[in-house]
Amino acid sequence: MTMLTAEQREFADEVKALAADWLVPLAEAGTPGAVNRELVKALGELGLLARLFPGVESGKPARDAAALDLCLLREALATQCTEAETALALQGLGTYPLLQSGQDSQVGRWLPAVASGDAVAAFALTEPEAGSDAAALRLTAVPDGSGWRLSGEKIWISNAPEADFYTVFARTAETGARGVSAFVVPGDRAGLSGEHLDMVSPHPIGHLTFDGVAVHRDELLGEENKGFRVAMRTLDLFRPSVGAFAVGMAQAALDAAVAHADSRVAFGGPLREQQTVAHTLAEMATRTEAARLLVYSAAQAYDSGADRIAGRSAMAKLFATETAQYVVDASVQIHGARALQRGHLLEHLYREVRAPRIYEGASEIQRTIIARDLYQPR
Repeated sequence: MTMLTAEQREFADEVKALAADWLVPLAEAGTPGAVNRELVKALGELGLLARLFPGVESGKPARDAAALDLCLLREALATQCTEAETALALQGLGTYPLLQSGQDSQVGRWLPAVASGDAVAAFALTEPEAGSDAAALRLTAVPDGSGWRLSGEKIWISNAPEADFYTVFARTAETGARGVSAFVVPGDRAGLSGEHLDMVSPHPIGHLTFDGVAVHRDELLGEENKGFRVAMRTLDLFRPSVGAFAVGMAQAALDAAVAHADSRVAFGGPLREQQTVAHTLAEMATRTEAARLLVYSAAQAYDSGADRIAGRSAMAKLFATETAQYVVDASVQIHGARALQRGHLLEHLYREVRAPRIYEGASEIQRTIIARDLYQPR
C-alpha cells in the first residue's frame, strides 16, 4: 500500500480481519434485497461506523470527514465483504449532509444512532426524470406556514423504503440548481411510502412517493435554496471513496486470478506460465495499483483543502470504477466457466462491479466534470 503510514496499513489489515471473521457470516445470512440490520448493527458494535464520524463517541463529532480514512475503510471492506462495505457507505452517504450542514439538534438526534448501527440512513437525490442532471429535480417543497409539504417521487434510493431517515433534496424555487433545498425526513412520516426494486445485484434499493409529506422548519438542512451545494459537497467527498470500493473489488478479483493461475494446470504446467495469462495478470495488477494511487491522491487533496477537488474526485471515480470493471471481467476470463457459477466469488463481483460506473455520477458525467475543470483558471 504505497503512500500509507504503518498505522494506516495496520488499520486496513484489521478491518479485513474483522470483515472475514464477523461480517461475512452476517452478510451471507441476510435476505437479498432487504436492509440487513444485523450487519449494520455489527458495523456499529465493531466500531467501524464510528470511524466514519470522528469524535462522535465523545459527543463532539467533527463537521468534516477524513477522506483518506473513508477510502481505506471502504477498500478494505470491499476486498472481503461487499455487502458490509455497501452498508457502511450508505450510512455515511445519508448522514454526511447532516454532519456538514445540519443544526446541532439534527446531528444530535440522528448521528449517535447511525454510528451505533441502531438507525439506517439514506440519501434521496435521484428522481425518475432527474438522474445525471440532478439540477432538474421535480420533487416540490411547498410552504405551508410551519414548514413545507413534499410532493413527488424519488427512485434508485439505497436503503429505501426501509431507512429510518432520508436526506431529501427538493425544489423550493424555480431557479434550477439554485432552487433546491435539503431536508432530513424521518422514514415513518405520514404520506411517505415506497417499494423495493429488484436489481441485478440484490441490494436494498427502492422507489419513494411523497404525498404532501410535512417537514418542519427545523428539518431544513443548511440554507433554503442552497441544498444542491449540500449534495455536491457530499458527493465530492464520496466520489473518491466509490473509487476505493472499486479498487477493493479489483484487488479481490486480482488475488483470485493470481491464485487460480498458479494452481490450475493446463498444457503441462501452471496457467500462469501461458504468456497471454501472464500478460493479462500484469495488466490487471498495473491498472489496480494506478487506480489505488489516484484514489489516495484525490482523498489526500480533499483532506488538505486543495483546490479543484471536483476534478480530482471525478478522475478517481472514473478511472477506478472503469478499472474494476476490466479487472473483474479479466479474472472471470482466466477462471473460465467456474466463475459464472452462482455463489462463486467472481460471479458475485461481476454483478457488484457494474453499478459504481453509474451511481453518484456516471462515467460520462465524470468525464464532463474533468473536461470542464481543464478550462478553469489555475
